Amino acid sequence: MQVPSDHALTPSRSPAWDADIPPDMNERILEAWRDMAASTRRLLAERPGEGRLLFFVILSDVVFFLSWTLKTLLAPTSAAAERMPFDVAAFLLMAILFRTASLYVLAALAAAAATLCGGSGSWRDTRAAVFWGALVSAPFGLLAAGLAVALNRAEAALPALADPLFALPPYYVGLVPFLWFVAAGIAAAHRFERIGWSFLTLSVAAVALSLAGVYLSG
Repeated sequence: MQVPSDHALTPSRSPAWDADIPPDMNERILEAWRDMAASTRRLLAERPGEGRLLFFVILSDVVFFLSWTLKTLLAPTSAAAERMPFDVAAFLLMAILFRTASLYVLAALAAAAATLCGGSGSWRDTRAAVFWGALVSAPFGLLAAGLAVALNRAEAALPALADPLFALPPYYVGLVPFLWFVAAGIAAAHRFERIGWSFLTLSVAAVALSLAGVYLSG
């Protein structure tokens, strides 16, 4: 699948520069898995337009929807099914709509926090880093969904797999690569030398939001 072009919105580039850019989305994602910081810097150097950034978000939303449809509607583990909302389809629709808006909010908060910590990236740079990180990490959520489906199929033969200790992690493990790639992108966008602080900050925020959600739902 080809990446949407921003040639009409960006300055012309030399043939040597164009030849060095991976030609399709699959190669770009593989490059990001190898070195997210370098991939983010390359993306920022291309000065992507808002349409292209929104394309990243929508594509990651589609993968998110597919993975959670597999895990919740088609083949949920028994432990997860007991904890799901009554109307799972409505929940998924609300989640995917909220996800797009929440990524914009995340980018805004990350830009503000990084600037306060001495970062040099712009609001658009941070937005590009967050949206690209969300897309790069999306396949890991799909892999986690595949694991959940496998556990669902194996529960009858191995009842021990129905234990929440085994059945629930596939529903949350996809968050780890999401936080890592987004943190790496933010660090690159703001020219931080270390990814660790960005990752730690995002992880603490994710845990805090999870605890708040459990408290409010209770």
